[in-house]
Amino acid sequence: MKSAIFLLALTPALLLGNARRDTLDRISDATTVLNEIMSAPDQSIPQDILNNAQCVGIIPGVKKAGFIVGAKYGKGIMVCRTPEGWSAPSSVIIEGGSVGLQLGAGETDVVLVVQNKSGEDKLMADRFTLGASAGLMAGPVGRTAQAETDAELHAEILSYSRSRGLFAGIDLGGATLRPDHDDNRALYGPAVTQRAILTGKVAPLPAANPLYAELNRYAGRETR
Repeated sequence: MKSAIFLLALTPALLLGNARRDTLDRISDATTVLNEIMSAPDQSIPQDILNNAQCVGIIPGVKKAGFIVGAKYGKGIMVCRTPEGWSAPSSVIIEGGSVGLQLGAGETDVVLVVQNKSGEDKLMADRFTLGASAGLMAGPVGRTAQAETDAELHAEILSYSRSRGLFAGIDLGGATLRPDHDDNRALYGPAVTQRAILTGKVAPLPAANPLYAELNRYAGRETR
């Protein structure tokens, strides 16, 4: 009986520890994704777009659920610029929608570049739908993007994907983005909110330093 009570008491702590480890692994995966994408200059996010990014979201390995036609699901992280540098990473979930026809079977990495404060404000909602009404557009890729940036400057969020080695702008049509409250609480404590994380009211994680280094490397203006 005592053993059963002990296990019941221990289970929440174990689940919390697992969630924390999974989220830290996701931060590491996001760092790898950003480095690999930006290492191919002719097929990467244009430098001038990252220079002006207000927030960057990276969702490694969005999965297609075969038992539900068109359903997609993935967990990733989001960081935003603050006066002191990049914010602590907030865990986010993307789900539903078409998430691009190029997904097919398997997994796709998704990157979101939030270009202004208006786009950042949308991240503070418990859930919002990505699409043209949210000021979202498929982002330009590579060195030829300069001629396209006038149109993209009017978008609040630019979206990209990488699947089977191919990198391109992506139409996320109807997908939703929301904070992963459970994982964020595992990292930062029970009272945390996504707004507090992304606006710099939560101390950055040392485990995210490699991600900050990659962002500073490719985002041009050093912020940390």
